[in-house]
Amino acid sequence: MPDSRQALAPAAHAALRPSEYTAALIQVLRADADRIRDMSVLEIGSGSGVVLAALGALGAASLCGVDIEDEAIASSSLLLGDLGHGGIAELHRGDMWLPVAGRRFDLIGANLPHFPMGPAEIAGRLPTWSAGGADGRRLLDVFLAGLAEHLAPGGRAVITHNAFVDLGRTRELLARSGLSLRIALTTLVYIAPEKLARMTADVLRAEDGRTIHRYGPYTFGDMHIVEIESARVGAGAAV
Repeated sequence: MPDSRQALAPAAHAALRPSEYTAALIQVLRADADRIRDMSVLEIGSGSGVVLAALGALGAASLCGVDIEDEAIASSSLLLGDLGHGGIAELHRGDMWLPVAGRRFDLIGANLPHFPMGPAEIAGRLPTWSAGGADGRRLLDVFLAGLAEHLAPGGRAVITHNAFVDLGRTRELLARSGLSLRIALTTLVYIAPEKLARMTADVLRAEDGRTIHRYGPYTFGDMHIVEIESARVGAGAAV
């Protein structure tokens, strides 16, 4: 693991603070704790490191995190070390699958930026936070295309997926790799006005009143936690 035991600036901590997406992802993982013990775990986009910390607390045998931001690697290293998981953790600064080329994992988690908007600093977040490109799929599609090559036999992935970012397209991409998905949880997430204002107009127009819900000045969107497995294992449970 890289040496990143230096204290992070308060602004860096704030920029990496967990979101509602992170909380929902951890909720689903905790509800299925028996399938995590002794597993090898990878998180793409490890951010603050809190999802890896939760997986370590649930008994994962090894923790691997990948993130493109230096601050995320430093934050994850500090958190995992402080919680006693440093001995089973490795962290890599790099782009998506490149740092783990040729490797497979029992469980892969991801809360990728996949909101349909361009890069922007919102509420003190890093510009990369949440920005998934015009259709929200800039990183999501790359993740899905490489997923099958990095899942161990019988392995699975658990990821966040905005309902307004074409779940049908995700199913199609996974089917090409022999994978299927089921929705493990659907919840509402708050969309702040400054974020809504940057949402791709075509997506907002198509999804307003469908997966995006407005109540006066407040807006919420449907968000899924989805579990992805081999089609042979998961086809019967797909939703």
